[in-house]
Amino acid sequence: MKPLTLPVLPLASFPPPPTAPAGRRPYYVQRLETHAARFPGVSAPHSHDFYLLLYITRGSGGHTIDLQVYELRPGALFFLAPGQVHGWELSDDAAGYIVFFEAEFYQRRYPAGRLQGYPFFDARHPPVRYLPAPDNALAPLLGQMWQEAGPPATPDDDVVAAYLFLVLELAARHYPAAAAPEAALGSQQVRAFSALLNENFREAKTVGFYADKLNVTPNHLTAICQRVVGHPARDLIMARVMAEAQRLLRHSAGPVAEVAAALGYDDASYFSRAFKKHVGVTPDAFRRQR
Repeated sequence: MKPLTLPVLPLASFPPPPTAPAGRRPYYVQRLETHAARFPGVSAPHSHDFYLLLYITRGSGGHTIDLQVYELRPGALFFLAPGQVHGWELSDDAAGYIVFFEAEFYQRRYPAGRLQGYPFFDARHPPVRYLPAPDNALAPLLGQMWQEAGPPATPDDDVVAAYLFLVLELAARHYPAAAAPEAALGSQQVRAFSALLNENFREAKTVGFYADKLNVTPNHLTAICQRVVGHPARDLIMARVMAEAQRLLRHSAGPVAEVAAALGYDDASYFSRAFKKHVGVTPDAFRRQR
């Protein structure tokens, strides 16, 4: 059986808590600590078909977006457009706010072109800004949005949308008017590489395969990844494979040979050696650490 591709999660994957009024909403607003406790599986790499906003008020960790790892710290404000791949590692004390919304929720009230025009939803700009914490205008607005959207009251969608609009407009002020052309092209190429990698890493593990799909040379792809992400393409491919290996080992009880086969390895012994080289322990030892 062919392994499933990377999960693309719809908004329906994140239903409101049982105490919330019944009915589907085109948005989701929650405290980060509550969200992480209710949906622990979202720490693994995945993508969405909606827009995402994440603001950190406490804690630390790492947020991987399209192959690049960004620091999680108080004041960090992240934005993701539909289709971007991300995953995170949060400290136990991490707190903040997380907001999901569908394009139609915004565009029903505000100009459609405005949403696509925000710099943080443009691949030419980084997906995070580090704001002064806690002294910035966005933190209280997010808190008020969460109170308006949360149970037990029935939220007023127009009020939630107004808070969202204010947050997006104020956040845009923290971004430069334009990115440098060279940096923009490099970021776009790495993002395209990330999308290809997440669809093909089980079967394709050579730089040449991805370079060919992107119509660039392997040396160019390696250089772009080194400059933008800080690691060569070869290392990023192996890191993606081994991240999935760790997820499968952690959440399944099947033999190591089965995990190896799911990742495209015909030889379980070769997989085990590659895993130990990358992770530092054998697959069996990694499982015993759970």
